[in-house]
Amino acid sequence: ELGKRRVSRVVLDTNIIISALISPNGVSAKIVAAAITQRFEILAHQRLLDEIRMTTAYPKIASRISRAQAGRLINELADAATFIDRLPNVMRSTDPSDDFLLALAQAGNADFLVTGDKRDLIGLETHGNTKIISARRFADILRV
Repeated sequence: ELGKRRVSRVVLDTNIIISALISPNGVSAKIVAAAITQRFEILAHQRLLDEIRMTTAYPKIASRISRAQAGRLINELADAATFIDRLPNVMRSTDPSDDFLLALAQAGNADFLVTGDKRDLIGLETHGNTKIISARRFADILRV
């Protein structure tokens, strides 16, 4: 359930957004579409947008999606997002590059952190009040 509030506050990991670009009919794409149409409140930070831009420029990814596609999606997400400016210092993930996602979830009082990172983040299960779940589980919650 999405809890008592009608709209949940959610952090989407970069891998969910990249997956949405690569597989426009996949589960991640449905979640991203729900974010853009504000079915839930997506939380963002400039570092997250920078990471998406950087990742979409990698040759392996860039060969599968156009820069225009990536730019359009980044702009749509940025328009739909609630930006959190100040992040606490978090050192919890076994992958230190994921700590900013935990910090974003904490600072934004997120209900969910949705990730495809089965090894590092999902293994934590929660961070404060934030449930860390897979795209499949979140899609089930959203019923998309």
